[in-house]
Amino acid sequence: MESLKPHAVCIPFPAQGHINPMLKLAKLLHFRGFHITFVHTEFNYQRILSNRGPDSLKGFHDFQFETISDGLPEASQRGIEDLQHLCITLPDHGRRSFRDLIVKLNGSSNLPAVSCIISDGVMSFTLEVACEFGIQEMILFTPSAVGMLGYLHFEELKRRGLVPLKDASCLTNGYLDNVIDWIPAMEGIRLKDLPTFIRTTDPNDIFFNYNLKSLNNSMKAKGLILNTFDELDKEVLDVINTAFPVLYTIGPLSMLQQNLSSPNFESIESNLWKEDNECLSWLDKREPKSVVYVNFGSLITVSQEQLKEFAWGLANSKYPFLWVIRPDLLDGGEKIMSKDFMDEINGRVYLSVGVPKR
Repeated sequence: MESLKPHAVCIPFPAQGHINPMLKLAKLLHFRGFHITFVHTEFNYQRILSNRGPDSLKGFHDFQFETISDGLPEASQRGIEDLQHLCITLPDHGRRSFRDLIVKLNGSSNLPAVSCIISDGVMSFTLEVACEFGIQEMILFTPSAVGMLGYLHFEELKRRGLVPLKDASCLTNGYLDNVIDWIPAMEGIRLKDLPTFIRTTDPNDIFFNYNLKSLNNSMKAKGLILNTFDELDKEVLDVINTAFPVLYTIGPLSMLQQNLSSPNFESIESNLWKEDNECLSWLDKREPKSVVYVNFGSLITVSQEQLKEFAWGLANSKYPFLWVIRPDLLDGGEKIMSKDFMDEINGRVYLSVGVPKR
């Protein structure tokens, strides 16, 4: 019976905000009878083991974890400063490594043959491998539906000369307030409301072109999966459906996963940062819906001035807040919080300062 299971290989972009929804989708598919192979980069795999323990990616017989290379040197911390380099190395090293993985999986007598690949929308190099082996591939795009629609018009924005920006003054002179009135289902949208990769003056900008190429490649996939539901985004989804005739709306993924009754899933997580569970007891002492949650994500860095302004804005709100702060959040590595700030927020704030392990 195990050999008859459909076998889905799920491969997210190696960043926390991409890993989370892909893992939730993988759990849903497993619950529906799929054998799952979930693919991390080698760096993230080792980082998760370090943070969560040596058995944290053990999985079970029909939900396993595998790795590919991202091409970056071992000493690289994979932070925001390495992201451009990652966009250069990943398509080549990742493709070759992913191909070797498919050969390995299909050559194993203990596993069902790979029947489909579910790839992150910005990991489109996997499509070349899927085509080579005759495997159907679905694309999971992690942005919102309206964000996805914005990405789909990158090519047209470029053709009309709206991007790249003519010079840096366009970032501050009101140019980004220009209304784009020709994108269906996005009436009244402004340039500054579109995905921020358009904010470049360089026609060879790595991020813009990486995303543009990913979108173009994704058109070759069997279909598209979005983390939403029809009633929320119907007008936008109808437009996306013209570009992707096979479109699945599976969401909200977090809520769907909560409804699963499998206790095994509690042991399957892929957090790249050490978790701070002590904040839960602090939250339990607060009134429902009374706490502001603040998190800058796993990559972004800010200046001392930006952090100070943001911090005092939170303090002056007089609301209790839970702020997750990475030690490398501050560009330059200066002390994150001043004594005056800590005195002001004393008693109504929980600061979670996480430290990633190598």
